[in-house]
Amino acid sequence: MLGAIIPIAAMLYFSRVLAIENEHQQLALIAQRIISRADISFADATLALRQINAFTEIPCSPAHIARMREITASTRAVEEIGYFENGLMKCTSWGVTEGEVREEAPNFTIADGIGVTVDVHPLVAERTPMMALHLGAYNVLIDPVRFVDVIVDPDIKLAIATDKGMLLARLNNPDPTLITRIIAGHRTKGIEDGYLFAVSRARNWAAVAVEDQRQALDGLRQQQALLVPFGICMALLNIGGIVWFSRRRLSPLGELQIAVRRREFIVHYQPIVEIRTGRCVGAEALVRWRPPDGSLLSPDLFIPLAESSGLIKPITDQVITLVVADLGQLLATDRSMHIAINLCAEDVATGRVLPVIEKALRNTGIQPDQIWLEMTERGFIDIDAACTTLTRARELGYSAAIDDFGTGYSRLSYLESLPLDALKIDKSFIDTIDTDSATSSVTSHIIDMAKTLKLVIVAEGIESQYQADYLTKRGVEYGQGWLFARPIPAEEFVDYYQKTKTAA
Repeated sequence: MLGAIIPIAAMLYFSRVLAIENEHQQLALIAQRIISRADISFADATLALRQINAFTEIPCSPAHIARMREITASTRAVEEIGYFENGLMKCTSWGVTEGEVREEAPNFTIADGIGVTVDVHPLVAERTPMMALHLGAYNVLIDPVRFVDVIVDPDIKLAIATDKGMLLARLNNPDPTLITRIIAGHRTKGIEDGYLFAVSRARNWAAVAVEDQRQALDGLRQQQALLVPFGICMALLNIGGIVWFSRRRLSPLGELQIAVRRREFIVHYQPIVEIRTGRCVGAEALVRWRPPDGSLLSPDLFIPLAESSGLIKPITDQVITLVVADLGQLLATDRSMHIAINLCAEDVATGRVLPVIEKALRNTGIQPDQIWLEMTERGFIDIDAACTTLTRARELGYSAAIDDFGTGYSRLSYLESLPLDALKIDKSFIDTIDTDSATSSVTSHIIDMAKTLKLVIVAEGIESQYQADYLTKRGVEYGQGWLFARPIPAEEFVDYYQKTKTAA
């Protein structure tokens, strides 16, 4: 009996610990999702503010109100835009303001100079409290409920607040006092007043997910009641099962953290070719995750989580190291070849990755101009920071390219203000060539725009000879896609590169 009780008691204890930890991880992922939603909403609202601040015609004219209404309608996060003079609202995206409405002072200011006012009651839908972002003579209103509008069990309660504990929005009616106390405690997870909680913090915000401890452990208690009668032999079997089960139950974030620590990432290379001749001139480095079971996971399955968790930075560093190890000799002996490396939005904003690349290339014989740094338009939300990073990158000799052009915040002013060398047209536009799609004419406009700015043009996702011929006729020199080659391992890429060079 004693031999059975000891292992069973140990199993029950550890199963409880594991259950709580698993709930904490799930709550943390939900809290991180809320922060991501808040970041996206604030980015959209900030972009809307900057767009309307660029308006130069007569304030509160029909054209001005129409422009505010247009930006409001096209920005999902924004409910209303208001224009103020001398602290008084003159007009909004709804029309000219009647009566005297004073602008409320911001409760605090975030890092990029945007003032934030909590609990604003707009003229329209007065009973619904909003959050206002202020810049210049304008403010935009955001419904804070958008921050916590995620699908969760009714037992899980959500809240988002400022890092000082000022509540912005709640879901499933959590206790405000409990939320304030959790945030003030500066812990990322734990148990408070019988509630499991997890906190995610970013910038000026804190997101909290809580769940009643009794609700979280109900399923575990039912399982434990079934385990006791099994005895010594079954206790040993169940302990082994729990170990196996716990490994299978790692959260996606936990698995990704382990993969980074174990360096489970490899790089495949998609050739970039001269469309007219078919000669390979370089490649785009594309990361793949190869777990211990030998499978291969595409970036779509882990890059979003890596970006939201900050793990994208060590992954990028590993990609740089792998590129040098895989192709260093070829790059050093053939100076006409280049490799494109993708950068995340944070690296574009901070320039953190530039010293990493410089150190990796040291004493390799690889020239900086053989490295293209590719950035998607998501990385250009903070244009001033991106411009600083790109300017420094080009001073060091690297080339700068905008990747997947047309899928983000595409504006001609972005391209004119950024020090770029190349533009990559997204596959979605190449797919519309020779179709009746509404966007089929956009491809030619992008090409003309890039030529005007004297940018090297690379077409992504070329899959047919007709597309290749179309692009060649319009002066696009380079492309990549399955018509030429799919992403391939380093050894296969070296063979492909040498064969196309010889053939050309």
